[in-house]
Amino acid sequence: MTVRTTAPPEPTLRPDAVGFVDSLVIGLAATSPAYSLAAVIGPVVALVGVHALGVLLASFVPMLLIAGAFAALNRVDPDCGTTFSWVTRALGPWTGWIGGWAITMTGVLVLGSLAEVGVRFTLLALGLDGWTESTPVVMGLTVALIVLMAWICVRGTEVSARLQNGLILAQTAALAVFAVVALARGLRGDSPFGALTPSWEWLDPFGAGGAALTSGLLLGVFAYWGWESAVNLTEETTNPRTAPGRAAVLSTVVLLLTYLGVAAAVVSFAGTAFLAGNADEEEAVFALLSSEALGGWDWVVLLAVATSAVASTQTTIIPASRTGLSMARRGALPRRFASISATHRTPDVSTWWVAAVGVAWYVVVGLISENALYDSITGLSLLIALYYALTGLACAVFFRRQLLRSVRNLLLLGVGPLTGAAMLTWLLVLSVRDLADAGNSYTGQAWLGVGPPLVIGIGVMAAGVGLMLWWRRRDTAFWRERASVAP
Repeated sequence: MTVRTTAPPEPTLRPDAVGFVDSLVIGLAATSPAYSLAAVIGPVVALVGVHALGVLLASFVPMLLIAGAFAALNRVDPDCGTTFSWVTRALGPWTGWIGGWAITMTGVLVLGSLAEVGVRFTLLALGLDGWTESTPVVMGLTVALIVLMAWICVRGTEVSARLQNGLILAQTAALAVFAVVALARGLRGDSPFGALTPSWEWLDPFGAGGAALTSGLLLGVFAYWGWESAVNLTEETTNPRTAPGRAAVLSTVVLLLTYLGVAAAVVSFAGTAFLAGNADEEEAVFALLSSEALGGWDWVVLLAVATSAVASTQTTIIPASRTGLSMARRGALPRRFASISATHRTPDVSTWWVAAVGVAWYVVVGLISENALYDSITGLSLLIALYYALTGLACAVFFRRQLLRSVRNLLLLGVGPLTGAAMLTWLLVLSVRDLADAGNSYTGQAWLGVGPPLVIGIGVMAAGVGLMLWWRRRDTAFWRERASVAP
């Protein structure tokens, strides 16, 4: 008798770990609604005044169109690498690799800043204001939070989903309380800042002029960024070909309604002069408003921003780690990054790598200069616009044989994604122009003759190209793939 031994099958991500609602919640949490809105509302009002609501509405358009492209591509290729896998399939391995690198590095660059906001606002909500003045305390707690969130991600997607469900409920409830109270006081004229009565004209994005609109749109895109985390969980979601895409599209709609409602309340209560005058305070603007709007209940708003940032710290790890996993499975990265925990069925190695590099970036850049850390976040606009635009283009290219089969196909698979890609490419060019001016940076100093955010953004992409070329010499398998088209 001949006995043949067979190797046990390699572990895969756990199927059916989360459902549609869980996927929707993770897509919402990844955008960090309270933190994102707090971070952009002041600067946008400084640019366009009461038409900040119109800018948020206009910024929603390219997000919805690209979310539709994500949903369409996910139906034919439910891969956790999303943009990396789809762009590789439609446009070839070189472009796909760059798209995957952009997704991964957005998570790395923003991870520490999100965690720090979560730490600071948690301390403020607990009344430990003095602790926020200690750099060692804040930095130590931030690193600990990143490690904790990475550990939860490794422990299992189900655990992550349960945590996110709790955090999104706390965040939504806190935002709702603040918005209702602020709007009621604004309508009554009971505001120390000079209340404004909401008007439908606030929804006109062109009310303040074209130049102000383009700058505001750059901020608006950042506010919506992150919803695609729902699609990165496609291999772990029930009905993987349809549910993640629907969750991504619906999350952008929910975000729009949330942003418009809260922004209307904030502008009505605080007025444009206060918001514009405190634009440089960014997320702290909600902390400044909370004591005026809620009195002794100001911890409610602090809790909203804290839970928003903590939730996003975890969900930011998800797309970066799963993109790394997908790239390694295809041979675009070392095979080690494709490791999946046999116990928890999660991408353990890539998750810990994302956390480790994120911590290193946060600590090193933060010790150099807090303003340099903020500049690195500003540079995210380049990477975000790049991989969103690549996804829209890949959708139209991949489905090009199907576009003329029906009006629906033409609009949803061709015109919509290409329009979204064109808008984001336009914003990418504008972003390069604006970030080249050192006066638009936090440091206020030129690096290599241009603004630090532009140096950081281009530097990150240049490092990616260098890594790609190095790995191409080590292993050529991935680069033998050829672009394909849907039949």
